[in-house]
Amino acid sequence: MKRITLPCALLLVALAQQSVAKRPSQTVEFVPQWAKSAVWYQIFPERFRNGDPTNDPTVNDIKGADPADPPKQWQVHPWGSDWYERQPYEKANGEPELWKHMLRRRYGGDLQGVIEKLDYIKGMGFNAIYLNPIFDSPSAHKYDGASYHHVDPNFGPDPVGDRALMATENPLKPATWVWTKADLLTLKLIKEAHNRGIRVIFDGVFNHLGANSFAFRDLKKNQQHSPYRDWFTVKSYDDSVKGTKFDYEGWFGVKSLPELREDANGIVDGPKQYIFAATQRWMNPKGMGTKYGIDGWRLDVAYCIGHPFWKQWRKHVRSINPQAYMTAEIVEAPEKVKPYLLGDEFDAEMNYNFAFTCAEFFINPDSMRISASKFDRKLRDLREYYPQGVAYVVQNLFGSHDANRIGSHIVNRGICNYRNWGTYFGKSQAANNPKYSVRKPNAEELQLQKLVAIMQMTYVGAPMVYYGDEVGMWGGNDPDCRKPMVWDDITYADEVYNVDGSKRTPDRVEVNRELQAHYKKLIGIRNANPALQLGTFKTLIADDAKDVYVFEREYKGRKLIVALNNSVKEQVVTLAGVTGQSMSDLLNGKTYSAVKGNLTLTVSPKWADIVRVR
Repeated sequence: MKRITLPCALLLVALAQQSVAKRPSQTVEFVPQWAKSAVWYQIFPERFRNGDPTNDPTVNDIKGADPADPPKQWQVHPWGSDWYERQPYEKANGEPELWKHMLRRRYGGDLQGVIEKLDYIKGMGFNAIYLNPIFDSPSAHKYDGASYHHVDPNFGPDPVGDRALMATENPLKPATWVWTKADLLTLKLIKEAHNRGIRVIFDGVFNHLGANSFAFRDLKKNQQHSPYRDWFTVKSYDDSVKGTKFDYEGWFGVKSLPELREDANGIVDGPKQYIFAATQRWMNPKGMGTKYGIDGWRLDVAYCIGHPFWKQWRKHVRSINPQAYMTAEIVEAPEKVKPYLLGDEFDAEMNYNFAFTCAEFFINPDSMRISASKFDRKLRDLREYYPQGVAYVVQNLFGSHDANRIGSHIVNRGICNYRNWGTYFGKSQAANNPKYSVRKPNAEELQLQKLVAIMQMTYVGAPMVYYGDEVGMWGGNDPDCRKPMVWDDITYADEVYNVDGSKRTPDRVEVNRELQAHYKKLIGIRNANPALQLGTFKTLIADDAKDVYVFEREYKGRKLIVALNNSVKEQVVTLAGVTGQSMSDLLNGKTYSAVKGNLTLTVSPKWADIVRVR
C-alpha cells in the first residue's frame, strides 16, 4: 500500500497471464537453498531507528510527496509522541483530514539506525532482512521512487552533498552514475549485515516511478521532446492549438505514481535497460563481487507487470548471482499465484495465504473459525500446489506494512475474514472503520499472538516478522502499522488519543520483554533444529473436537513433534508408535517418556509443546 487514501486491497486484481514458454523441470529445485533457513525481519526504514539526526529531512525534502499541498508549518515528528495526537505544527496547518498529517510525518529513521541495531537483530536470531524501499524518494514509504540507482540522501550522512553530486550525472548513462555517501553507507550496511551472517534484500518497485523522478520531471518539462517520452504512457501533451493538456497513466489512476510503459514483451526497452543496470549496481556494486551486494529482491505489485519482463529479469539476476532470492507481492489465491512460481520468474511470494489460513484457525471468532482438519487440508493444499522447494522458501508472514499488526488483528477479530483481502483492508483501517479498536492488546490476546508465533516458527517455510511485532507493537492497517519502533532507550507518551481526537484509557507504550523473549526463544529453537528448516512435514493429529493440531518435522533421522492446543482447556494428546525416554520439550522445559510405544503430551490452553523425539 502506497498511500492511506488508496486501498491497495481494491487494486490487487488478478492480472496473472498464462505463459506458454517452456518451464524448468519441477523435479529440480530452482530456489536458493539458503532461503530455507532464513528467518526474516522486515524493516520499514523511516520508522525503525534515527541513528543520525543530522540527516533528518527538511520541508523541502518532502516536496513531491502526497499530499501535494505544501504545509504552513512542518518539522520532524517526535519519535515518542502519542500516535494520534496532533502536534502544534500540525494544528497550525489547520487541516481537518487526518490522512494529510499522517502522510507528511517524518520521524527521521535512517540507515545508520539500521546499522546500529544489527546486533539487536542478530541477537534475536534473525538472519535475513527485507528492507522496504530505500531509494531516493520524497515520501516516507518510498514507493514513489525518484530513481532506482540512488539511496535516499536523507538516509545517509550528507543529504545536501549527495544531491549536488547526483546532479552531475546522466541517468541514461550508467557509466556516469556516482556513488553518494548514502549509497556508500548502504554498502556498509550490507557488509556489516553479512559479517553477522545476515542476508539483505531490497524492495524493487519496478511498475512505476514517482512524479518526482528524474525521468518523469524531464518528460513533464520537455514533453514530446524528452528522451523519456517512451518510458511512460502519455495520453496527451500540452498543446494550445489542440487545446490539450499533459496527461498520462498513473498506477491505478494515481498521478503521483506514473506507470512505466509496457508492450508485449513487458516493460519497454528504455526503462527496462535502466532497471537492469540498477539491478546490477546493487547486486555487484562497483564490480567488487556479489558478496558486497544484496542477496535478492522483493518485488512490489509484481502482478502489475507482464510475465515476459519477469522472465528476462530473472535471467539477468541469476546471471549476476546464481543464489539470489526473488520474492513477489501477489496477494491472490494460489491458482493465480502459481504462474509466477514455476521457476522462470520468482522463487517465492510473501505468503499471505499462510496468514489467511492461520487467522481462520487460530484467531477468528468461533462463528468464523475453521476446524483443525480443515486447517490441515488448507495447509496441505498450499504445500503441494507449488513446485518442489517453493513451500520451504516462501515468506510466512502474518502482518506487514500493508496490514494491521497481529496484536491489533487479534483485538479486532471478527470484523471480517482476513482472506477477503479487499474488504478486510478497509475495515482494518481505523480511520475508515469507527468500530475498529485501537487499544493495546491484553494478556489473553497476547497469548494468542504467542501461539501463532509458535506455528509460524515451526511450520514449513521461512518465517517473517514485521519490525516491532516482537516487542508488542500494535496498530491497525496503513498508516497505523507504520508507527515508530519501540526501543528501551526512548521515552514514549501513553497513547490516549483516538482517531477522531477523543481520548481513551491510556495505553502504555513500552517494550514487552516477555513477548520479545518468546520470539527470541522460538527463533533460537528453529535455528538450532534443521528439521524445522529443511525437514519433511507429516500431520499426526487434527482433532476437531479437542481443537488440537499435531505435526512432525523430520530431517536426517532427527524428529520434532509440535503439538498445538488451540482450545481454552488443557488437552491430553496421545501419539502411538513413539518410543524413547527423556524426550525434551524445547519450548517448556518439560521431559516426556514414551510408555509401551505411546507418547502422551499434556498441552496447556492456547499453547504448544515442541518435543524432540530423537
